[in-house]
Amino acid sequence: MILFRTLLFSILVPGMVVGVVPYLLLTRGPEVPGVGLGGIRYAGLVPLLGGLLFYLASAWNFVAEGRGTPAPIDPPKLLVTSGPYRFVRNPMYVGGVLILSGEALLFASVALLLYLCLVWLVFHLFIILYEEPHLRKVFGTEYEKYCRDVRRWVPDITRVAGRKQG
Repeated sequence: MILFRTLLFSILVPGMVVGVVPYLLLTRGPEVPGVGLGGIRYAGLVPLLGGLLFYLASAWNFVAEGRGTPAPIDPPKLLVTSGPYRFVRNPMYVGGVLILSGEALLFASVALLLYLCLVWLVFHLFIILYEEPHLRKVFGTEYEKYCRDVRRWVPDITRVAGRKQG
């Protein structure tokens, strides 16, 4: 049942942010000139697919380890620190940003690039103004230690390379 709720939330919320809105911007949005990138734009498939996998792995960890969903009304019961959460504190948001980056590049779209900047700002403000204070209240010192060990947005390369224990 948790897996179904996670799938439903993922389709309705992140699916809207990285799927429906970009589609509408590309097909019905304001006419914003694209950027002439030629074949290099297909490199956008790398962050797009990587972001999708990052999101899916993160959502799976919420179900398997946290016993909850990404939805704020049905959050994990336990602090999730495995999988992608070993490298960044917000891998679902990072996955969304990667997907949007890939779309902006793939479609050579200035409109999608501007939308990506807006989405990142909203994510960041939501994280620092609501999510992190809430997690500190719920998980206390366990979350404080996690914040000291794992960066918010950009992975610690030594941690990713496996040279740093923690």
